[in-house]
Amino acid sequence: MRRGITPAVAVAVLAAVLTGCGMLPGQQGGGGEEKQPAAQAEQATDPSGPTKPDGATGSTGPAEQEIAPAEQQSAPAEQGEVIATREVKAGGADLTVQITGLKRQGRLSTLTWTVTNKGLEKWQMSSDMGDTPGGLGLTVAGISLVDPVNGKRYTVARTGQYPHAKCLCSDYDVFTEPDEVLPLHATFAAPPPDVTKINVDLKVLGVFTDVPIS
Repeated sequence: MRRGITPAVAVAVLAAVLTGCGMLPGQQGGGGEEKQPAAQAEQATDPSGPTKPDGATGSTGPAEQEIAPAEQQSAPAEQGEVIATREVKAGGADLTVQITGLKRQGRLSTLTWTVTNKGLEKWQMSSDMGDTPGGLGLTVAGISLVDPVNGKRYTVARTGQYPHAKCLCSDYDVFTEPDEVLPLHATFAAPPPDVTKINVDLKVLGVFTDVPIS
């Protein structure tokens, strides 16, 4: 059964924490940002490059900054209109990936997207979008937002620390059946207001460039 902590539930517990969540270069926290050289950011977001760039999850960085547990869980975030789409082949399956929103809400931002299995074969996702070292394999905790202009990477917000960490994002089953539409979401710290477009690194599903933030 897929489940996730909705961004609305997490706003109250995260807002106060993220207020003082300043990061030194190369550091990151739960739902924080990781500064990186502009050249590295551009390499990580090059759509013609590998779908799993070095440093995509920052899993080798310092321990996650602990946030008060958010125990309430409910349905995934609401999907909006399609703002970016791409055909992808992953795990032997033919997929359609559609980003349906990237919205600010206070000091947080919420990404929503869907993956549709258009082929005849099951898609075995395994932990292709997860953060396995962080104990969040069957989730989308490994994806990120990349600001190449300012050289920053925003990772998915999470509560607690390994091995009890939970992400403010969707989890999923190992297999996605043919014709199944998989709705997904993830919550991040919001980029500054002057950042109106950002790159979305979905790991095995590739990098979407210049996705507008509303």
